[in-house]
Amino acid sequence: QVQLVESGGGLVQAGGSLRLSCAASGRTFGTVTMGWFRQAPGKEREFVAAISWSGSSTYYADSVKGRFTISRDNAKKTGYLQMNSLKPEDTAVYYCAADGTSYYSDYVGGDDYEYDSWGQGTQVTVSS
Repeated sequence: QVQLVESGGGLVQAGGSLRLSCAASGRTFGTVTMGWFRQAPGKEREFVAAISWSGSSTYYADSVKGRFTISRDNAKKTGYLQMNSLKPEDTAVYYCAADGTSYYSDYVGGDDYEYDSWGQGTQVTVSS
């Protein structure tokens, strides 16, 4: 498994930007799909974005498409989520995850059961 630690969350006004980071440990980070999910209070966890091991494939939830950008730097074992034009409805705890079975695959999934390693989450709060 991959160990993941998120950072970069915080409080921002609507229309602002934040960049989340996901630092990984373990040998396999650079070979597997990485994703971002979020969970707002009283709601189920939902998919945000995913990126294949090489970065050649990405997938976004409709709610963030055009505003968020997922990326990764395998040499630094770090994934990123650039969030622009933030809205109050983006307020949530954001989690990064890794799909340990997706070795060198360009498949990027949007279901949380496909991911077997999870970080502890970072809070993002967008004020109106």
